[in-house]
Amino acid sequence: VFLGNGPSGICLSYLLSGYTPYFKRDSLHPHPILQKKLEEARDISILDQDLEYLSEGLEGRSHSPVALLFDTLQRPDTDFGGTAESVLTWWHETGRAIPHVVLGRNAPGGAWHSIEGSMVTLSRGEWMGLPDLPFKDWLKQKKRGLRNNRATAEDIAQYYQHYVVKKGLQKNFRCSTVVTSVRKVSADSISNHTQEDQKQNSDDSLWNFNEKSTEVFQVDGFFKTIKGGKEPFSIYAENVVLATGTYDSPTWLGIKGENLSYVHHQLSALEEAVKNNSIGIMSDPVLIVGAGLTAADAILFAHHCNIPVIHVFRRKVSDPGLIFNQLPKMLYPEYHKVHQMMKEQSAPCTGPYECYVSLPEHHVLSFGKDKKCIFQDKNGHQKVYKISMALVLTGSNPNLSFLPNNGIDLAVNSSQPVNPKRNPIDVDPFTYESTREKGLYALGPLAGDNFVRFVQGGALAVASSLLKKANKNPP
Repeated sequence: VFLGNGPSGICLSYLLSGYTPYFKRDSLHPHPILQKKLEEARDISILDQDLEYLSEGLEGRSHSPVALLFDTLQRPDTDFGGTAESVLTWWHETGRAIPHVVLGRNAPGGAWHSIEGSMVTLSRGEWMGLPDLPFKDWLKQKKRGLRNNRATAEDIAQYYQHYVVKKGLQKNFRCSTVVTSVRKVSADSISNHTQEDQKQNSDDSLWNFNEKSTEVFQVDGFFKTIKGGKEPFSIYAENVVLATGTYDSPTWLGIKGENLSYVHHQLSALEEAVKNNSIGIMSDPVLIVGAGLTAADAILFAHHCNIPVIHVFRRKVSDPGLIFNQLPKMLYPEYHKVHQMMKEQSAPCTGPYECYVSLPEHHVLSFGKDKKCIFQDKNGHQKVYKISMALVLTGSNPNLSFLPNNGIDLAVNSSQPVNPKRNPIDVDPFTYESTREKGLYALGPLAGDNFVRFVQGGALAVASSLLKKANKNPP
């Protein structure tokens, strides 16, 4: 069972449906050492090869060796602006398929359906593509091109849905599902589940049920019916893959008044307010808290609608940790513009951008019922502003409430909540299986892979591991 039907879940479903990657004959990879290794085992599927050996010595923009391997096989020299073809060829070997079910709240594509459709991706468009169906080829069929090499969220959501249909994966997908619990249970206690040959050693974690007995995972939840009802289900599985991403729970500041009705934690609230005319040019400013790309998207959206903005963030504008200081100006002109506004519009001086005030090195102390908001700067000085609405856009955390102890026991630091950037789930780098719980795998942001182009290597690692377990790897 996979929990999550975003790009990670779709890619893994493709690999477990019998689609098998081989090194394409007569291909030439720009990395000479990798080329030599690929030639050593021409007729053996990549899934059956030693992923650690193949990925040794590769460098790139991911910390995961298998993510770099799969990415460089699909897009050999993309980081250097090259356009070399993939060196993979795909064979559909139905005998190697492993039965699986992919559970998701939305249509296939996951959180891409929750993002405002006109937003442009941070990654280049072709990096959003999945195996054996290049994204730009799909766009061409739609008679459209990429804007500045990038794609809109709406295009991507549609492409992922199209991919599932085109590759014949729909039978594995169950949408409109909510998972409420995943736990280990004894296989003996489940009728018609006798897997006596699978004795497992157990340690003292919350997960374990009974030391002597074989265990499986019980996944409970409900389907949302068309009429708004809930239909419960329970599924038993030997292996569970967590691929739920991090879009579920926006981070809160944890300050007074944050639960008032004018304080929101998602960009969609601003779009909604503009749509129903509850906010416009004459309104009090909208407060935007945060200095990441979602906050920048909110500023661009407000600026486009001529809505006044007060922008509060804790860092200095020159802080190297700020995402804007890491993006090439040429590729991301609109984010560069926001960064410029942040620099030139700090409070005391009025700069060239009307309707926008930047408050670097400030934080919000409280939200009042009268929509008055109190800020404090680094020297402890306080200011009060009257606002029309607040958007707290300081990131989001995964919602793992369906796991024992919210999944904290599975994290690298098991005294802190799971966080994709600071404290991901601790997995084996070549199988993506949890180091703490056998049979449980984590993919995508939960395992620290935050870009679509790199989550696919995780799917390769999981598929390779599951095929070995199911003994569907030819000798």
